[in-house]
Amino acid sequence: MSNTDYMEKEKKSAFLSGVLSCFKYLLLTLWALIVLFPFYWMILTSVKSYGSYNSEYIPKFFTLSPTLENYNSAFSAVRLSRYFYNTFVFTVITTALMVIITVLAAYAFAMLDFKGKNITFALFLSLMMIPGELVVITNYVTVTNLHLRNSFPGLILPSVASVFYIYLLKENFEQVPKELYKAAKVDGTSDLKYLLKVLVPICRPTVITIVILKVIECWNAYVWPRLITDDANYFLVSNGIQELRETGFGRENIPAMMAAVVVISLPLILLFLVFRKKIMSGVLRGGTKG
Repeated sequence: MSNTDYMEKEKKSAFLSGVLSCFKYLLLTLWALIVLFPFYWMILTSVKSYGSYNSEYIPKFFTLSPTLENYNSAFSAVRLSRYFYNTFVFTVITTALMVIITVLAAYAFAMLDFKGKNITFALFLSLMMIPGELVVITNYVTVTNLHLRNSFPGLILPSVASVFYIYLLKENFEQVPKELYKAAKVDGTSDLKYLLKVLVPICRPTVITIVILKVIECWNAYVWPRLITDDANYFLVSNGIQELRETGFGRENIPAMMAAVVVISLPLILLFLVFRKKIMSGVLRGGTKG
């Protein structure tokens, strides 16, 4: 093959590669617009005045007179500030307890040898196959019998353990060379010290990922808080949105309803944007063996 033919072939290959790349980025851009459009529409609706929104027979994709009055209306219609406080307390305590339980359970299954370990872990994983509705019913009966309805313990206790998070962290712990554990035991290091000083720092990305995912899960919790609480003093932000609708305010004043949704969604959006790389790296690290 002559140099001219070779160069011509390289040009065609480069051209084809460029066309495929442009097509790929075009599809990704289109998909991003589809995914982000609901968020744009939510924010746009929240800054439209009540009269402007109701006068639009054909929805407009922009507004020339944005207003923040809807945000004030949303906070005055229901006790959103109180619900934010409840959600913060629920999220912090639940996440802290879940991390402690997850780290200890994952360490036991990954590093310790005890009779029936494999069978116990297999039975433990089988819990993931139980429908969530059955677990909710069981938890509701248990919490009610313990007289913990309309209380923070009743909200928190059923959410402090997760089979998936324990499995994820166990797989991550098992990637750490066993030689480190043996060397630590030779030096007289206790299991707890080895866990806190060696394993947790090495597996920090996965631990951070679990924390972030649990925070998101707690912030978005709806079914269990809705079921176990009927006292507004223990409502979470998700219950606040439902309260807006049930009082009729949210159905009548859609812009104010969207303003409340924006305020509630903003912390999670910021959390994901700040820690998105750690979330992805932690999931990939925990799901890869060897």
